Amino acid sequence: MSAHPFDQAIALAAQPDGNWLGHTSAAYANMVGPFGGVTAAQALNAVLQHPQRLGEPVALTVNFAAALADGPFTVEARPARTNRSTQHWIIEMRQDGQTVLTATAFTALRRDTWSADDEPMPQVPGPAETRRADMRNGRVEWVKRYDLRFVHGFFPPEWDGTERDSLTQLWVRDEPPRPLDFASLTALSDVFFPRLWRRRASMVPIGTVSMTIYFHADAAQLQATGTSHLLGQARAQAFRNGFFDQTAQLWNEAGELLVTTHQVVYYKE
Repeated sequence: MSAHPFDQAIALAAQPDGNWLGHTSAAYANMVGPFGGVTAAQALNAVLQHPQRLGEPVALTVNFAAALADGPFTVEARPARTNRSTQHWIIEMRQDGQTVLTATAFTALRRDTWSADDEPMPQVPGPAETRRADMRNGRVEWVKRYDLRFVHGFFPPEWDGTERDSLTQLWVRDEPPRPLDFASLTALSDVFFPRLWRRRASMVPIGTVSMTIYFHADAAQLQATGTSHLLGQARAQAFRNGFFDQTAQLWNEAGELLVTTHQVVYYKE
């Protein structure tokens, strides 16, 4: 059986100097360069595979310095500090001798403590009652790698500048289905199209500059979630002076909040 397209995309080969060698994937191509979610997952995978890693990912911040060109790249991931139960990582991705991405990650040995979710999952129809969006004729390739079922906030019916809310709610999972793990959850955190396009119905040029992901779930919760759909919700807070932010959450079908994510996006009028 051939590997899942996502596993092929994030595959890294260890190098003698301690770095990792990867390659962009045509299956996750975006308008300019690859889908940012899979690039972030490649960066995290360098930590996940590192022999010195302690614990599980708790936070990841990725700064996209430039779009990757099609072809190979190298990733350096090094633990900047290791404590008894926590570890802090510095990550850099390079291509043709130039830095294209910088990142930091925080991993930890999780402890069994009192836990609660203060952000309840929205009450929406389930994935079986929500029609799957037909993305076969999408302008970019990466959207075909996901089963997307929009509850609210699909693309504007017309790109006519009509203003509306920036909220999107959708069910999503890998296509074909793949058991959830930290790498795929990283990519899923970036499946939301730019909030500006929803808010203004204007397809202006955009680019994510920085994205932070907070992992609330541990490996056992991800394993229990398996190949089920996740409910995603995204909205913006402000659009100003060429940048806007967007915040998103992802819950599993059991109503557990798995991840929250925040990003700042450049846009051009």
